[in-house]
Amino acid sequence: MSVLDLPDLALDRILELLPPSGLSSMARVCSSLRERCVSDHLWEKHLITKWGKVLGPAAHREWKCSLSSSYHLDSPSHQIGGHPLGFDKIISLIRSVSSVFLNDDDNKRKRYAASSLPLDSTMSFYLSLETGRFWFPAQVYNRENGHVGFMLSCYDAELSYDTLTDTFQARYPPHGRRAVAVEKGVTWERLRAAPIDASPHHLHVSDSLNELKPGDHIEIQWRRNKEFPYGWWYGIVGHLESCDGNLNHCHCHLNEMVVLEFNQYTVGSRWRRTMINKRDHREEGNEEEGFYGGIRKLSCKEEIAMWTRLWPSSILE
Repeated sequence: MSVLDLPDLALDRILELLPPSGLSSMARVCSSLRERCVSDHLWEKHLITKWGKVLGPAAHREWKCSLSSSYHLDSPSHQIGGHPLGFDKIISLIRSVSSVFLNDDDNKRKRYAASSLPLDSTMSFYLSLETGRFWFPAQVYNRENGHVGFMLSCYDAELSYDTLTDTFQARYPPHGRRAVAVEKGVTWERLRAAPIDASPHHLHVSDSLNELKPGDHIEIQWRRNKEFPYGWWYGIVGHLESCDGNLNHCHCHLNEMVVLEFNQYTVGSRWRRTMINKRDHREEGNEEEGFYGGIRKLSCKEEIAMWTRLWPSSILE
């Protein structure tokens, strides 16, 4: 009895239980199974399970744009050694990341297989991420290997996955006179999808300023100068100097000024505290101390816990 003799419902259930490598192998058996195994509904679960936390709206838009440009499975930009990366080659990459290409006797089968995988399919999206051929936008915590100048911050970057090391290569956009910065070995734990779907050069219009009170966890945009993109920096809302910190008598939340504290810096550091006006909030700062932008109030325990895990081992100057 062949697996194709099974009722459709039973066969679909079996395919739903297969991991990506199993689906990929089944897709190579015959044209009938290939048609089933490339179905979007089978791959959407795998895409969400592995990639869901790091793929935001910007990544999906970038993927769609790439489909209408030069990004093509058989385009010259995706060939190595003159051999197009067809369906079988992609499967080979996802399973073993082998550099050995299919021989000439397989050309007909390879071209047929490639044509049977729709470019806009979820499987194509998954495999392009898995093989590192698609660079997607996301954000990186503590960029450039935790450089002291970026501790407890999160910056936009383009990421490419390395299946051999299960890590990423990050490209940070150039700004000012600084060229593109590249970082290798970025782990999954240091990545997130951008919480705000906007350009890192745009000021975020905060909608929670009037809710802020001492003890709240926040992220605030900050950039060194006007040419730099914003990064998100972690802090907490503090008490005004006129307040003794007693919550039973605290009225800081009623004041138009809000104190923001960055306790990763030593007491007395110019980076330790700043104040913003929540009634008329706009970008504030100067070329010496940088510019503060929009604020996000953190309500998600998982987001707060992530910043706590990244806390530096020693206080910064």
